[in-house]
Formats: sequence, structure tokens, C-alpha cells
Amino acid sequence: MGDADSRAEVLILLGPPGAGKGTQARMLEERFGLIQLSTGDLLRGAVAAQTPAGMAAKSVMEAGGLVSDDIVLAVLKDRMQAPDVSRGVILDGFPRTDGQAAALDGMLADTGQKVTAAISLEVDDEAMVGRVAGRFTCASCGEGYHDDFKRTARQGVCDKCQGTDFSRRADDNAETARARLKAYHAQTAPLIAYYEKQGVLKTVDAMRPIAVIAETLQSVVANGAG
Repeated sequence: MGDADSRAEVLILLGPPGAGKGTQARMLEERFGLIQLSTGDLLRGAVAAQTPAGMAAKSVMEAGGLVSDDIVLAVLKDRMQAPDVSRGVILDGFPRTDGQAAALDGMLADTGQKVTAAISLEVDDEAMVGRVAGRFTCASCGEGYHDDFKRTARQGVCDKCQGTDFSRRADDNAETARARLKAYHAQTAPLIAYYEKQGVLKTVDAMRPIAVIAETLQSVVANGAG
């Protein structure tokens, strides 16, 4: 973890749908006290808190527009000043382009911070299609399962809350998964090159068991980007 002079760790978590970003982020949160921030969560929180940046975002969203990078960065800057993120954040879904990455660097530099590490979860595309297409979730508690990799101990009963109602995302099918993976690679390739040039890119084989991936990620966080 960073020293007292760097107010918080800033991790960028990259990976296509189904790579396990959510699972790994939760484990990092528990281990290091980090806070996972997605763009959607940031914007909803800022709107609810009625911050100036949040109100600007609200007006754009209500008009059906796309929230600008400047507004997202302003919301993120506000959020990173909150006491609960003093140990650091895991950014999921932002930045999405090298332009956004450069803007994020500029914002962090204003407070003497920088990206600690950009962690890319590397996957085999066809294996990922199988992962995504088999996912389902407990409708009561949100616990995630899979037809092949993580079945419930008792058929039709959630291990965590014993609920019996499950749901599947409409877009969790093979055709949609392949399209999302293709779009992800096209969008993320420049971002990976950006962070590789900065020397903070870490690649992790995300096809390994969850516990092994977690150990690798925890080592990256514990040792910083160095």
C-alpha cells in the first residue's frame, strides 16, 4: 500500500464481461479497505447527494444525453475526498479511453496522486462466452451462480439466503457475449497501451481459479505498481 503522502491507492480494473472484476473487487475491498467505484454508482451517488457535479449530471441524464468526461471527473474528485475512501479506490468502467485516462491523471496530479496500477484481467474469449452464458443470480440476495462452475449446493436453493427465485440477464447469451468481447477488446486496446507505456500495467491470467487470481491481485496491491 502507498505511504502516508499518497492519500489513497488508485487501482484501475480492466476486464471483459464475465472476467470476474466484481468478485475480485469485493475481495480487495475486504482485504485492504478499498472502495470499488463504477461510473454508474458514482453518478447515482452524486445525484442523490445533490452535489454541484451531481446536479449537472442529473440535468444531462434527464435530457437523455451522455454525461461528459468533465462531469464524471468532477464527481469522482468529490467522491475521493470522502472519509471512507481514505485507503483507496478501485475504478471499474472508467477510464474507457486513453483521453479519459489522461484526464484522470491530470485530476489526480492536482492532489498529488497517481494511478497505482492498471490491472488487466486476461481471458480466453471462447471460454468467456461459456462463463457469461451460464450465469444466474439469486433474486433475493444477489449471490451469483453458474450452470457449470458454481452451482447451488441444493438444486433451486440459494446457498447464501435459501431463496428459491433466480434470474438471468437477458444479454447473458453466447451471441451477445461474443459481440461484447469484440467491443471490449477494440475499446480497451489503446487503454492497455497507455498504461503499459506509463509502467503501471499489470496483466493477470483470469482463467485461473478465483483464489489464485485473488492472491495475485492482492500481491499487486500490497506491493504497489513498482
